[in-house]
Formats: sequence, C-alpha cells, structure tokens
Amino acid sequence: MAVAATPPIGGIIAKIGDKSLPLVLRNSEIERFEKQHGIGIFAVLDQMIGRSEQPLAHHVRDLVALGLIGAGLPDRSADDVVSALGPSHNIALRQVAHDLILIAFLPEKPQKKSKEAGSRRKPRVRPSSGMSPKESGASSQPG
Repeated sequence: MAVAATPPIGGIIAKIGDKSLPLVLRNSEIERFEKQHGIGIFAVLDQMIGRSEQPLAHHVRDLVALGLIGAGLPDRSADDVVSALGPSHNIALRQVAHDLILIAFLPEKPQKKSKEAGSRRKPRVRPSSGMSPKESGASSQPG
C-alpha cells in the first residue's frame, strides 16, 4: 500500500533535490523574508507571475528555505538542504517558491457555493424613478 504525504494546512509537499518535503510560509516567515530582503511578498509574487522583473535566485532559495522552516525544519538544516542544490535546481525551486506563496494566501476552508445558491436568478431591477414600467411610459411590446 502506498501512502501519499499530506501537505500541511496552508502549505505544500514539494520535491527538493531527491526528497519530498513539506513547506509552509506563515506570517513569521513572510515577515522575516521581507525584513531581510527589503522587498514585500506581494512584489515577489508579482515577479513570480510575470507582472514585473524576474525574481532573484537568492530570493527564490530563501523562500524555499523559509518554507522548510515554517514546516518545522531547523534553520541550519533548511539552509543546508537548499544550499546543497546547484544552480540547475533554480528553475524547480522557483516553481516551489511560486506554489508556496500562492498557497499561503488561499483560505484554509474555502467556501463552497451550493447548487441552489449558484443557480438563483438575480432579482429584476426596477426603474430608478420608483415608477413601474407602465407608469413610466415604457413598453415591452415592440411599437
């Protein structure tokens, strides 16, 4: 029987090097990153999704290390895991950092629309004058 790892709440499971590891960015890791690098997490997200310049490699690597720390790995161990990876891993690490930031901003319990709520018709809007279409002289019949 194969047992798949379950990602932590607000986090992901990602392949880092040759291991699948849990990662989570909590507020403390986000604030630590922003303070250390002098750039906001939303600016980095814009970089990740192509709205501005490309993210720097050390930003990507530090986000991955902070994600490992957020999931419970000690600081030194997280740094060692990431620093052991050569430049050829940077593209994969960028995708991990991208996914890590996105999942951090998703609600833990997304609200689901019921079929009933999603299929309701919108109420008709009455004319702003307060008169009914007949009183206002409007006609639905072609004239």
